[in-house]
Amino acid sequence: MEAKRPLSELDWALTPQAAKRYIVELENILGQLAQRHEALEKRTDTLETRLNQNSQNSSKPPSSDGPFKKHKRKRKKGKRKRGGQKGHKGHRQQMLAPTEVKNLLPDRCQCGQLSLDRKSILPYYTHQHIELPEIKVDVTHYILHKASCNRCGRTVKAQVPRQFYSGYGPRLSAVIAELSGSHGASRLTVRDFCQSVLGVPISTGGIQRIIDRVSGAIEPVYSEIGNQARKSAANGVDETSWLQSGKLKWLWTMVNEAVSFFMIHPNRSKQAFDQLVADWKGILISDNYGVYVNWVNQRQTCLAHLIRRAKGLAEQKEPSIKRFGRGIVKELRLLCHWATKPPTQKQWTDFYSRLVMLLILYENADDDAGRLARSIAGQMASLWVFLDQEGVEPTNNRAERALRFAVLWRKRSNGTQSDKGDRWVERILSLKQTCRIRSISPFPVLADAIDAFFKEQQPDLRWITANC
Repeated sequence: MEAKRPLSELDWALTPQAAKRYIVELENILGQLAQRHEALEKRTDTLETRLNQNSQNSSKPPSSDGPFKKHKRKRKKGKRKRGGQKGHKGHRQQMLAPTEVKNLLPDRCQCGQLSLDRKSILPYYTHQHIELPEIKVDVTHYILHKASCNRCGRTVKAQVPRQFYSGYGPRLSAVIAELSGSHGASRLTVRDFCQSVLGVPISTGGIQRIIDRVSGAIEPVYSEIGNQARKSAANGVDETSWLQSGKLKWLWTMVNEAVSFFMIHPNRSKQAFDQLVADWKGILISDNYGVYVNWVNQRQTCLAHLIRRAKGLAEQKEPSIKRFGRGIVKELRLLCHWATKPPTQKQWTDFYSRLVMLLILYENADDDAGRLARSIAGQMASLWVFLDQEGVEPTNNRAERALRFAVLWRKRSNGTQSDKGDRWVERILSLKQTCRIRSISPFPVLADAIDAFFKEQQPDLRWITANC
């Protein structure tokens, strides 16, 4: 707002020219300072908004949050006490199949009586005690002999059977692969574990050779997981950065309710996306990355991403932007809720009217609210595909969860060192995450694949194709 001169027209007319010029010059300076102040305030608000952005209020992935950054959730204080609530069944330790059963009988009553009614004895509780047997590895020495041929005199030497050629059996190889691949342990950690727990001295180079063999053994498993992913009616797709010897690459994933498929590619492009999905033509569940938005078939926009962006707007200082952010969060959360409880006709009509009105009010605004409004308006048809198509989820959380372990691995190891390492990561992540989806242990799958590899046989792939 411009300041008014505290002078009447008459006083201004009587003011000397030199004073007038001085006053006008001061007014120009004040006007410039006011403009600079306004610009600085806007810039400060923008920087504060960016500084406060995290995975909870923007499209940024959780991996971008700082290592010590915790998000405090606003929770209403309830009257409930801590711990299990009344009526809660609780959880007890899983009962495993026993290798031995021992019956414990009471010997005396609290009153001191030693004689008890044997006919009344009944089991009332089972206490489980778990222990490892003494770890003892089986070591077989194959003593190779040679002999001379009676006919030609040549020396004939015995050969080690192929399944024993590596020097380490399927189960030991699977343990090393499980530690390194499924749990992301370093080569040194695996080496120390083998030495201290298993009593098997093995070098880091030997561990790497075992991992290379396991990578080759599970390649058929990896290929079949990819085949099943490309047969699914709907897939969630996501990507994250990956490092190979300090060089930026991208880890892609394609996930559904049955399998999880991973691929490392040199770039984040349509070419990489096309290689991931191959000839698949199903329903894509994704965020708003341009490659996904241009998907020629049906697409479900990840509502969680839009909600996080709207939450970021709801935290801004500008009242108009804040109102829009809060309104979008409310409507999109309601839309997500209908994934489990479909709306009535009236509920849908009311929701659609409110959403359209919000977008119309803000889509022409030249600010963050306008940009989000235009983004949502441009993909309206992809907001509620999940309401019409069975097996489609309203968010891409499944793919994000699949990437979470890979992100932790990347932070610990700084990525991979070679193309061979990339292939190992693709394969073991696909196997591990698919096993997690199926609620089965990766270890027996690894052991079977390695055993088949040593015997030059095809591994059992029925666990992948079942229920797909």
